Amino acid sequence: MEGAYDDRDGKIWLDGKLVEWRDAQVHVLTHALHYASSVFEGERAYNGKIFLGHEHSKRLIFSAGELGFEIPYTAEEIDAAKDEVLKANGFTNAYVRAIAWRGAGMDMGVASSRNPVHLGIATWEWGNYYGDAKTKGAKLDIARWKRPSPETIPVNAKAAGLYMICTISKHEAEAKGCSDALFMDYRGYVAEATGANIFFVKDGEVHTPLADCFLNGLTRQTVIKMMKEKGITVHERHIMPEELSNFEGCFLTGTAAEVTPVGQIGDYTFTVGNLVLDIAASYEALVRA
Repeated sequence: MEGAYDDRDGKIWLDGKLVEWRDAQVHVLTHALHYASSVFEGERAYNGKIFLGHEHSKRLIFSAGELGFEIPYTAEEIDAAKDEVLKANGFTNAYVRAIAWRGAGMDMGVASSRNPVHLGIATWEWGNYYGDAKTKGAKLDIARWKRPSPETIPVNAKAAGLYMICTISKHEAEAKGCSDALFMDYRGYVAEATGANIFFVKDGEVHTPLADCFLNGLTRQTVIKMMKEKGITVHERHIMPEELSNFEGCFLTGTAAEVTPVGQIGDYTFTVGNLVLDIAASYEALVRA
């Protein structure tokens, strides 16, 4: 499937039914468009089955609750809708995007309690998020923005508004010839990339930032569990930027990114070593099992 995302053949699940792709539209006064009252999930289907699909559905509902609204579907109903739209489009290996938002209604200001909540699910075929970085290692810029304090935003929600600085930072990174950007958090610790969690390798052990002010990704949790089962020591801790010079390897995790090695962050370089390649291969085998 190619072309602009608003001009394609296929079906999108919208508020309980499948509609033609081009007909899945919202009004210009949709509350989410003006005030970011929207949450979403990014998922991948492998061989016809969505990896951790139910966990993603539950997190979507949780995220909505963090923003103060309720999705009018259960996690099981969302699971079924995702399967339905996959089958309707004839996909077995694809990306799945579920999104819930406050729509247009009686309110058009900061408050929106009287506006209806909508749910849409789209799916499309999508290759490697970072292209050939899966083998060569991604190149990251260091973002000028920081991940904010949990006292300022609902950091545990996968909310659209939290990605504003991600878009800015990724565009700036791409302008420099990079694939992505690395955020520090509000305290100055290493945090995450714009759409993926980050891990570092040193002396056969793995270090990853403590997820106390950014989303603890489902892929992150899966990979940590997988590494521990392999007997790899994993340190979840605060990491200072100056420590980057001490690490031998680095990789990103996320539904879109899967497990992607990193070859460079700013002036720091990393080797795409056997440990990182083994983790990537093991994750690939796990999601297709």
